[in-house]
Amino acid sequence: MSADYFRTLFEYNRWANHRVLDAAAQVPEDDYFAPAAGLSFGNLHATLVHALIAEIVWLARWNGELPPEGLKDARIADKLAQTEVPTFADVRRLYAQEEEKQQRFFAALTDDGAGRIVSYATQYGEPFTQPLDELMAHFINHGTQFRSEAAVRLTQLGYSPGDLDLIVFLRSR
Repeated sequence: MSADYFRTLFEYNRWANHRVLDAAAQVPEDDYFAPAAGLSFGNLHATLVHALIAEIVWLARWNGELPPEGLKDARIADKLAQTEVPTFADVRRLYAQEEEKQQRFFAALTDDGAGRIVSYATQYGEPFTQPLDELMAHFINHGTQFRSEAAVRLTQLGYSPGDLDLIVFLRSR
């Protein structure tokens, strides 16, 4: 697939993240941290932390780097949400930092580069080798899943982020 295709998906991912984060910014703190049935990580905050940490981890892997020490394992987002990213302000700050890094990555991406092979290890040392385009597709799909969970919770609380469909983004450009 072309680098332009993945740049479009990155722009969509950023747009959708902003819609969810803007809605979450309106939620009272007690509701933001309250346990909620149906969320994979227990509450809205930990769900957003999971999505954020996954983006940090994947970009580091694509760049041949290790994720920051405290943010290695998105699967324990409920614990990291208490220790490494304890507030919504931290979520917003880290998303902004990560977006800058992602912007540089996608701006430099070439068609040949999109198909390159990436070797990486999980936080448990398990090695994998996969084409970058598959990993970038996963990155977008993963974000969609957890934004969807967050969007359901936000809507339940009366702060819907609105329609997050890719086609809505594409039509708005």
